[in-house]
Order: sequence, then C-alpha cells, then structure tokens
Amino acid sequence: MRERPLGQSGIEASAVGFGAWAIGGWMWGGTSEAESIQAIHAAIDAGIDLIDTAPMYGFGTSESILGKAIRDRRDKVVLATKCGLVCNTRSGEFKFNSDAMGPNPDGHVGVFVLLTPESIRTELEASLKRLQTDHVDLYQTHWQDSTTPIAETMGALMDLKREGKIRAIGVSNASSAQMDEYRKIGPVDSDQEKYSMLDRAIEADQLPYCDKNGIAVLAYSPLAQGLLTGKVGPDRKFADGDQRLRNPRFSVESRRRIAKMLEAFKPIAKAHDVTLSQLTIAWTLAQPGLTHALCGARTPAQARENARAGDVELTADELRTIAAAVEACAAQT
Repeated sequence: MRERPLGQSGIEASAVGFGAWAIGGWMWGGTSEAESIQAIHAAIDAGIDLIDTAPMYGFGTSESILGKAIRDRRDKVVLATKCGLVCNTRSGEFKFNSDAMGPNPDGHVGVFVLLTPESIRTELEASLKRLQTDHVDLYQTHWQDSTTPIAETMGALMDLKREGKIRAIGVSNASSAQMDEYRKIGPVDSDQEKYSMLDRAIEADQLPYCDKNGIAVLAYSPLAQGLLTGKVGPDRKFADGDQRLRNPRFSVESRRRIAKMLEAFKPIAKAHDVTLSQLTIAWTLAQPGLTHALCGARTPAQARENARAGDVELTADELRTIAAAVEACAAQT
C-alpha cells in the first residue's frame, strides 16, 4: 500500500483509506456491529491505516464501533474524525432535520453546523470517549459555519493541537477562500471533498489550490456510493432508509448510463486483473493533487478489495481512455 503525506503534518497515511460513514447505519439502512468490526480489521490487515469517521455518522454509532475495533490496535491506525455537525443545540447554522433513517423534513432531530470553540471542545471530548483513545490524528471541520468567525474556530483547533489532543488539522466541504482564512491562523493539513468520476467540481479550484499549498486532498464517495463499482446495476433494489432509494442519480436510467460507461473500462480492468471498483479507486488516486481516496466497506471482502487498489498503476494511455468514457457519460446527463 502506498503511503502519502497528510499535508505538512509529518503524518504518512495509506493512499486508500477506510471511510466509516456506512458502518454508522444512518442513511444506509442500518448496520451490523460485528461485521463492521470484521471489515475494519480486514482493512488494517490489508495495509489500510487511514480510517475516517465523524460523530454524525449514525449519531455516534460509527465512532463507537470504530473505537471497539481499534482498541487493541490503535498504534496501527491514522485516526481521522470531524467536528461541526451537532444536534444538541439550536445555535449555529441550521443544516437539516433527520430521524434514525436519514435526513427528512419531518425528522425530530435538528442538525446544525456549529464551530464555536466551546462546541468543538465538547465534540472532541465525546469523540475521544467513543473512540476509546486520548488523541485524534486528523481532526476536520465537517462543514463550514457561517455564524462563527473562522479565526475563532481555527484558534480552538490550534489550542487542541498544542494540548496533544489532535495531531493535524483538516477541513471538509470548504472553499479555497475559507482555507485561506484558516491558514492565516495555522496550517491546514488536509481538505476532504466529494470527488469521483461523476463529481469533479473541485478540479477547477480546490485541487490546484491544495496542490500548490501542500494540502492533502481526501476524496469522499470516490465510488459514488457504489454506483461506480459495477455492482449496482439497473436491477438493484434499495431498502427503506437507504439514501439511494430516492436519489435521481440512482434512477434506472442513470444506472444504465453508468453501466455503459463502465463497459468501456473492462478491458483495462482485465489487463490489470482488477475489479471495476479497484480500477475506479486507482483512477481517483492518479488525479493531479488528489492524495487519498476514502472508500466505504461494510464487509471484510469489500475492505480487502479496496485495499488492493492502492497498488494499481495506470498508464497515461489508460487514463486517457478512461477520461474519454467519463466525458462521454457526462455529456449524456
């Protein structure tokens, strides 16, 4: 497994990371704690050391499961979690209502973006308890709070870093202008953004910005929530509580279009003896400025499959072939 730096922090982390959103169950139709722990162990054994979670993933469930999974192997993990999405307040910037299944207008839980120093410290202490550790390697602001000055937010993060409770500071869902504000106070080591063959908006600004300024870029949903794995075809049925059930991107028509695109990748996948998932992850890691791909896994087999993608090297010709198919698919939307 290739290791890549997390910005200027001095921390090296596996290029393929374990994204722990799905194991929280929320928005994914539930979870199995036992199988999730097995998946995490399989990922670590296969060479993945970067594991990314958040308090909002299952309202603490993902962190709690992860804490149980790594309590006897904490030294083998680059542990990343987040702050800024809270549901125990009416302060900050309203984000959405939710219930145990996922965001919906009738949900009884109000979720707010809040990044005050007091809230950040409270969140971190709760995360440390759930994760059964005394420090987090990478602490990220999950979304950006328009009601709190970034200087105050970053000041609090720098204090936590000086105290040894966090080792590196990252942002997520942030613009380059917002990162400029953070960097006036202290170093930003990573930016986590949605990125895949179907989600390429950050190529225009954030990827070049981060590359220029030595900031790692962590792609979340690089497999487009399973759509780019080749395993979510037009006949796939989604359970209640699965966010994909009513997502237009997962319509039958959309899945047919994506399946056609993936057909063009199969000769390349065969040449490397890899799956479509592994090819997609390898493509993601080959993009300029993109340093890490966070890939969800709910089973040990999925975790091992993701890990093997970290060793795949695509040629310039192969990347051009893939790019042409991706562009042709985008033109049909």
